[in-house]
Amino acid sequence: MSQYKKLFSHAAIYGIAPQVTKVANFIAIPIVTKHLTATDYGIAGTLTAYTTSISVLASLGIRTVLVNSYYKSPSQYKWAWRQLYGFLRLWSLLYASLVFLLMWFAMPPEAENQKWLLLSLNLIPTLFLGNTAVFAATYYQVSQQPKQIVWRTVLFGLLTITLNVFFIAYLKLGFLGWSLATFISGIISNITYWYALVYKLKITPIFNFKWRLIKANLKISLPTIPHFYSGYLLDTSDRVVMDWVSVTTADIGKYNAAYSIANMFKTFGNAAGTAIGPLMYEGFQKKDFTTPRNLVFVLQGAFLVASFFISIWLKEVYGLMIRNTELAAMYPLGIILLMSYNYRPMYFGVMAQFQFTEFTNKTWQITLAAGVLNVVLNFIFIPLYGFEAAAYTTFVALMYMGFAGYFSHVFRKINRVSYYPLLWLLLIVLCTIVAKYAVLLPIFYKSILSFVLLILLSSLIYFLKQLKKKVKVGHES
Repeated sequence: MSQYKKLFSHAAIYGIAPQVTKVANFIAIPIVTKHLTATDYGIAGTLTAYTTSISVLASLGIRTVLVNSYYKSPSQYKWAWRQLYGFLRLWSLLYASLVFLLMWFAMPPEAENQKWLLLSLNLIPTLFLGNTAVFAATYYQVSQQPKQIVWRTVLFGLLTITLNVFFIAYLKLGFLGWSLATFISGIISNITYWYALVYKLKITPIFNFKWRLIKANLKISLPTIPHFYSGYLLDTSDRVVMDWVSVTTADIGKYNAAYSIANMFKTFGNAAGTAIGPLMYEGFQKKDFTTPRNLVFVLQGAFLVASFFISIWLKEVYGLMIRNTELAAMYPLGIILLMSYNYRPMYFGVMAQFQFTEFTNKTWQITLAAGVLNVVLNFIFIPLYGFEAAAYTTFVALMYMGFAGYFSHVFRKINRVSYYPLLWLLLIVLCTIVAKYAVLLPIFYKSILSFVLLILLSSLIYFLKQLKKKVKVGHES
């Protein structure tokens, strides 16, 4: 199978197949939103923001080491993985203690009566299963067995949605319903990963691990923690800033609702990254820089067309999904947040090369800078312009993270082909501006514009076919 076919088949498996759960969620949202308030969204968003603030410490960035050891030590990687697994199982005890302390002091007053239940639902999975899913899912990704990940994603995603409807719409448990549903489906999902890891793959934890190996791997993985922490600073920390500057729980809930579609698109972006990573690594192994670059371009074009298409219909989508007038009115912020995730494909182009060449100290310099930029801008503009300002600061920070790496000295040194970052950045900004106005057009005109987008998508597919021919001829010559 060619690299291009692998990219789209694996992206389809990772990204499109799990959208079954998104469709189910789309159907469920109008059912549950009738039984939720902005305060419910605010409590859930606040708790998620605080617990996510240290979630990057759960695995200590070990996933980068797991991927590299699989490719670079194919005959010995399991021995290394087992020792790392044992180390992280012990580390999970300390990590769970940190989560307990953070949740204890950050619990919103509106959730005080359910404090101990919420603590238990968050801590039990960490204490008993730790990082099991990280090891199993990483193995299935690098061995290019996406179906093993996806069937779990679909099955337990549907279970979560079903439980959400049961707990929120039927039992009327409000924000607590989300926590209960996530806990039940998460526990069962992790058990299936544990069985696969321990009994099928024979990767059991070694607690008598060699400290020399652990220290050597931590030297590589720990510098990635600031890099991965930037994801929190960019995606979730804005709720914490809102809490600190006294934005009401209800307004935090409105912002959380504005993120609804962007979160779905973010999930597809993560899936695309999971699919494109191994294909780019294969190209780098062969000293081929052109094919990975072309894969990034095709993915970027698809992202831009898809996000713009969704954005111009976001007013209607929110009206259909969110049966709460106050929350549905957040669609203008939804457009900004949705379009901001167009940074993702170009981001892959830089970070894949940095991680493959183990320049992990460069990844965090870019990503953490973007996260800090987002926090600083939030502290400046949220008190001045309200919670709505967070959407625009997120867009600016994500664009910085996606494109700043192309201008670094290290990337220019290790890269061999041009990615035209300024051109792509300008195109994303222009499409975002147009989408902000096009969403207000009458349905007839939006239908015409949608038809034009389908033509553009067809042109992109035609371009891909021509590109594949050129690449094939280049390889043959």
